[in-house]
Amino acid sequence: MRKILFSLLIACMFLGGASSMKAQTIIDLEAGAVFTGYNNVRIPGDEGTLFSLKDDLMPKTEFFYRIRANYTIKSRHTFSALFAPLEIKSEGSVPYDINFQGVVFPANTKIFGTYKFNSYRLTYRYSIVQKPKFEFGLGLTAKIRDAKIALSTPGLASEKVNVGFVPIINFRLFWQIKDKFGLLLDGDALAAPQGRAEDVSIAATYKLSEKLCFRAGYRILEGGADNDEVYNFALLHYTALGLSINF
Repeated sequence: MRKILFSLLIACMFLGGASSMKAQTIIDLEAGAVFTGYNNVRIPGDEGTLFSLKDDLMPKTEFFYRIRANYTIKSRHTFSALFAPLEIKSEGSVPYDINFQGVVFPANTKIFGTYKFNSYRLTYRYSIVQKPKFEFGLGLTAKIRDAKIALSTPGLASEKVNVGFVPIINFRLFWQIKDKFGLLLDGDALAAPQGRAEDVSIAATYKLSEKLCFRAGYRILEGGADNDEVYNFALLHYTALGLSINF
């Protein structure tokens, strides 16, 4: 899946390069720690037991990383590809049975949980406002989620895997406060009757050179779905450091 994602980005780069010599390529790296705010699960959504991967099973603080490749044509048209893996482990016991994906996990037994939510995204964004100290753009992201929720004990195991496509609105706002310092707000977000998804970051930026820009900030990932098959809503907090490399 990652090969397909970056192959599409490379294709966009060649198409853009054929139409304009004014192009810019940026590789963006982000890493840090992710903490669980809440993570409520019921699978199946209509018959399973409601439990929390935050309060019933205790989640670990995990390291995360993201890689994004951006290609901008004529300073306004930006194509990007994002790879954002995520997996959080948890463990604990509850004083009641948990019916999860057709398997009943007995009360007061130690349960191990896994929450995986890998994200692959292709984005096109148009820069609507371009001023010396202020930029604003809107676009559309095609997101493929590779998700899994799993429970296990020494004698039992069950998991729910979900791979699906979601279109999301993309936005980016940048304010250059001083020559080297700035404030960046960007992300993907959309709400619908079937569920919602928000992945938004706010960060302070510092321009190290013409080629390098450092940032430090906070990211929130929230959303989920509620249907007969799956009920799951999660909130995750990120402390993030990032580096953008301009080629």
